[in-house]
Amino acid sequence: MINPNSLYDALLDALYATFGNHPGFRVTHAKGVLVSGTFVASAAAGRLSIAPHLQGQPVSVLLRFSNFSGLPATPDGDPMASPHGLAIRFALPDDQATDIVAHSFNGFPVATPEEFLSFLQGIAANAATPPNPAPLQTFLAGHSRAKAFLDNPKPAPRSYLSSTYFGVNALLFKGPDGVLRAGRYRIEPLQIEATLNESQAAQPADYLQHELAHRLGRATVTLRLMLQLAQPTDVVSDGSIPWPESNPKVELGQLRLDRLIPFEEQIATQQRLDFNPGRLPLGITPSSDPMVGAREGIYQRALIRRQQH
Repeated sequence: MINPNSLYDALLDALYATFGNHPGFRVTHAKGVLVSGTFVASAAAGRLSIAPHLQGQPVSVLLRFSNFSGLPATPDGDPMASPHGLAIRFALPDDQATDIVAHSFNGFPVATPEEFLSFLQGIAANAATPPNPAPLQTFLAGHSRAKAFLDNPKPAPRSYLSSTYFGVNALLFKGPDGVLRAGRYRIEPLQIEATLNESQAAQPADYLQHELAHRLGRATVTLRLMLQLAQPTDVVSDGSIPWPESNPKVELGQLRLDRLIPFEEQIATQQRLDFNPGRLPLGITPSSDPMVGAREGIYQRALIRRQQH
């Protein structure tokens, strides 16, 4: 069995081999934009979990919308920008915090950290000069969900605010009744907007950032934080398998976005932030999905590398 830190380093090595080293930027989702706001939990949230940010009092939040690519100059509408990402930092009492890290595809490409390493190494080999597509082709032949992740259509969104974002790994939510319920986060717009068609897709490189600034300049924007609950037949341990849309969903509360962090402060503020999906508060714990702990370790190692470069 591979030592976890060696595994995380190998995963990061594969990502750096794919996208290159861009000092100060994240190895993936390098290009992003920060927005501040407030989260107000619903009454239902407090019945599902004793987590402090789900008890109904307003909580300050910081959101980072991003493009998938590890290249900081990737145009917002480029297929390499998809799936787009959304990370959320919730401020908790006593200077604590908890994070959600989600993206705009319903599912993770693989089920385990070891599969993730093979997947990323295949992508890195395919991106090398000269390219070697064989490792990726071999991997995808035996991993249909990873192939679906790569082959999924990637139309340009109208706005960062018009997409649904999925927290693809299940967590356990402990309610005041002591019951543990497995669920996956979703962040949904109040109104779904169609993606851009081919004739509309020729947009400026930073159009999503500017659209976001324009929309927030007019009014507060509201997103819904949802929890999709697992049913007895669902596979909780495999984030690559989407759960049925018929599963019950609970609105945990609303994210009310009111301010774009000034552009001159964006890069410095983003470099200080270390969103981590494993940063969990009292009342929320990891499930049996092995990628929950792995992503926590990978994000920690990625932060160390980013600070060293």
